[in-house]
Amino acid sequence: CMLHLDKFRNGIHYVVPLLIMTVAGFTFNTSELIPVALLSDIGADLGVSEARTGLLITVYAWVVALLSLPLMLLFARVPYRKLMLGIIAVFIISHVFSTLAGSYGMLMASRIGVALTHCIFWSIAPAMAVAVAPPDKRATALSVLVAGGGIALIVGLPIGRLIGLVAGWRTAFGSIGILATVLFVLMWLFYPNVRREADTVSRKQLIRDMLHCPQLLMIYLIIGVIVTGHYTGYSYVEPFLGQIAGFSESGITWTLTLFGVAGLLASMIAGEGYTRHSRAIITTSCLGIPLMLLLLRPAADFSPVLLAALCVPWGMSLTVLNIAMQNDIVRLFPNDSAVPMSLYSGIFNLGIGAGALVGGIATNHYLLGQIGYIGGAIALCAAIYCLLAYIPARRQTLS
Repeated sequence: CMLHLDKFRNGIHYVVPLLIMTVAGFTFNTSELIPVALLSDIGADLGVSEARTGLLITVYAWVVALLSLPLMLLFARVPYRKLMLGIIAVFIISHVFSTLAGSYGMLMASRIGVALTHCIFWSIAPAMAVAVAPPDKRATALSVLVAGGGIALIVGLPIGRLIGLVAGWRTAFGSIGILATVLFVLMWLFYPNVRREADTVSRKQLIRDMLHCPQLLMIYLIIGVIVTGHYTGYSYVEPFLGQIAGFSESGITWTLTLFGVAGLLASMIAGEGYTRHSRAIITTSCLGIPLMLLLLRPAADFSPVLLAALCVPWGMSLTVLNIAMQNDIVRLFPNDSAVPMSLYSGIFNLGIGAGALVGGIATNHYLLGQIGYIGGAIALCAAIYCLLAYIPARRQTLS
């Protein structure tokens, strides 16, 4: 009985902090993605084009890409819990300014503030989730954390869009700020102090090890290119669905929801099957992203139902690949994943920014209907490299 009681207590100590971290992942990802769902409304209200509004996504992502590692190193000795509370506070303040934004410049400035918190959050969140989990539950903890981002696609994005359509996009940003305030209280009351494993490792040695790790460098290259391709299409999927595929407002909302549901299902599949079927999971997800992008326009011309159905494997593919690559990084650097993970977050967001920029250029040149072809071609290059170079190389250290 005592043994079962101890297991129950350990489970509670593990589950509650992980749920808090999942809520945090949901909140941060909802904030990052909300301009995608409200792109047309924000542009119309502020009197700017859709392509210029899309720069909110590009600049946000590039701030994260450029500053993730410097900020991680700057705050390297701050305890995880204290650092997390600090960035959530800045996150809340930034959303207050987003809600009050009366001009494009003010909204851009507030989004940069949110991006600065994002830099640190996704650098330390995986390490915090793993730190509270038992050794045999670490892959599951990471999957649950990523699932928080998937839930943002399912719940946060459509609800944020609905709030924006009914009460205005500023109210949507304000709602995220309120949710972040609740998160701050939960984190302050219930999240334990966890040891920073990075404190026991030489930074110079870690950087040296990272530079001499071919598999890590391959992960960075693959994720940067494939995310660029993905977000070339996804950043402008809202106007694509409306203007090219002829979807109604409710149809767009439900399609974005379906995309998110697929991501959540994928996070569950990856969490359960990654250890035994990692190569198959990486291969399938790598090929799925460019394939779905290349089919985007043909599906739009053929059938709205088929186009909506494509969002299932498309959403699943990116989520699975993201979880798989983060798992590989943790396995490559089990004693200090925060710094390589911060670089991963930065490169992921570099891809988001590049994709939004490419999609914006295509839109400005009246190529909105071709964004699937453009993004698919970019993602296909990364998929081919992954299959021919990364998959064989990872067998040496990760099999």
